[in-house]
Amino acid sequence: MRIASLALAMMSLLATSSLWAGDRFAGRPFVTRSPAVGANGMAATSQPLATLAAIDILRAGGNAVDAAIAANAVLCVTEPISCGIGGDLFAIVWDNDSGKLYGLNGSGRSPQGLTAEEFQRLGHQRVPSYGPLPITVPGCVDGWCTLHKRFGKLPLEQVLAPAIVHARDGYVVTEVIAHYWAVGAAVHEEHPGFADVFMPGGKAPRHGDLFRNPALASTLDKIADGGADAFYRGAIARGIDSFMRDIGGYLRYDDLAAHRSEWVEPVSVEYAGHEVWELPPNGQGIAALQMLQILKHFDLRTAGFGSPGHLHYLVEAKKLAFEDRARFYADPAFYDAPVGELISAEYAGQRASLIQPNAAGQAFAAGNPALRDGDTVYLTTADRDRNMVSLIQSNYRGFGAGPCPPGMGFCFQDRGELFDLTPGQANSYAPGKRPFHTIIPAFVTKAGRPVMSFGVMGGDMQPQGHVQILLNLFEFDMGLQEAGDAPRVRHDGSSTPTGAGAEEGGGRVLLESGFSAATRDELAKRGHQLQDGDGGFGGYQAIWFDAERGMYIGASESRKDGMALGY
Repeated sequence: MRIASLALAMMSLLATSSLWAGDRFAGRPFVTRSPAVGANGMAATSQPLATLAAIDILRAGGNAVDAAIAANAVLCVTEPISCGIGGDLFAIVWDNDSGKLYGLNGSGRSPQGLTAEEFQRLGHQRVPSYGPLPITVPGCVDGWCTLHKRFGKLPLEQVLAPAIVHARDGYVVTEVIAHYWAVGAAVHEEHPGFADVFMPGGKAPRHGDLFRNPALASTLDKIADGGADAFYRGAIARGIDSFMRDIGGYLRYDDLAAHRSEWVEPVSVEYAGHEVWELPPNGQGIAALQMLQILKHFDLRTAGFGSPGHLHYLVEAKKLAFEDRARFYADPAFYDAPVGELISAEYAGQRASLIQPNAAGQAFAAGNPALRDGDTVYLTTADRDRNMVSLIQSNYRGFGAGPCPPGMGFCFQDRGELFDLTPGQANSYAPGKRPFHTIIPAFVTKAGRPVMSFGVMGGDMQPQGHVQILLNLFEFDMGLQEAGDAPRVRHDGSSTPTGAGAEEGGGRVLLESGFSAATRDELAKRGHQLQDGDGGFGGYQAIWFDAERGMYIGASESRKDGMALGY
């Protein structure tokens, strides 16, 4: 959609730090922009106003958690095509005082009054993508408040103030967001309340238009004053209950009032002398860890970036991990997935032995160890006290389910679509259950100390993107910005946790431009079904802490509207 300027490319090439600017990448495409730097703090988000809000909070004396909440709240206003207070949230926090990582699962559960039998009665073989049926309890606001209660420094009112101002006074819509807004509006314009909020004058705002959402400003004002109770146990919750009854939905006041986020222990594997951390299911983070464990068995450094060997082994590792994902990943309150075994070196060795060096696997079954669509925001923040936050938040499928409660200014997520309506599976639908989730924050440490907070947005692309970023950094010696700018590959067609089986012929390999014709030809000879990329390659943000120099380095996705900024 945009072409990076030669000036920015040259700035990156001329930067002095080889690790960050990527000046060891002779013969590779230039980097789209310089990495950001800062000694006192850093923020990287997918929208400039969100990044600026985070920096303003840090400069006002807030910490990384305050800044992350502020940025996320602004994104709920400025990037409603990807996130909102009707969606869910996951986070990993590095708390420097305790020297520990803390994981938060802020995902919501299915309505208690909606049963699997009701789907059957209505004639559904799968959970619909839109409308009332896929709506689950929104976990975002409780996620903010839970993070803030444990780690926050500034008053919640001050943290949410930038988002309230942008919602009330308006902001100018950026390019990529405007494009996807138009796409989402075409899908949702007939859903109750949608056009009233997101189609002023009957149309989606264009790039450069000023957009206001006073209803959302009012809702955020209430949250700033009353915290989670204002959303889940007050007038907002009662209004949601009434709206759901009006449109034939199933979410009720009691579902909202009972919701709580959950602190969880992140899990990790060692890769290239670092510890890579993800959150356990109901998310898909351990798929990235499984892939990394498998890829240790192949010499990717010698193969080189963009080579047939690099891409072949990456795709085959993904196929193996995703078959396990389809079988084992689910709400741990309903199914005890063998996480330790799935990410173990022993199991990875068994799975790696199934990969043929010169032939694409046509079909893999899940092992026995003892979704591509999705619109999301990922952001990361860091403060002067060396605290760091990796946070991801989403509606799923763009604006989510579509219905918008009157006077509140947001859409509900449609995460319930990711349940399986087949009985007896790990991710089978049940009332009060969290669905399988695609959104995953990540973190990297070395010898127990913080190194990098990062994530890659985009449904099924997320674990594939996490692995590619890590390979670019640790196998191919790319800089932090270059690692995100490098062309990506995505494999589609694996079995899914919703009950869909794998595509025949081993699925499809989608390649961004930038990979050579020789590589494409060799992959085709090995049996991979190639397809040109269609834009679904994720959105990357990262912050690296350089402990030796006492500074942060930030990178942001060049495929999005956002930016990294330090001070």
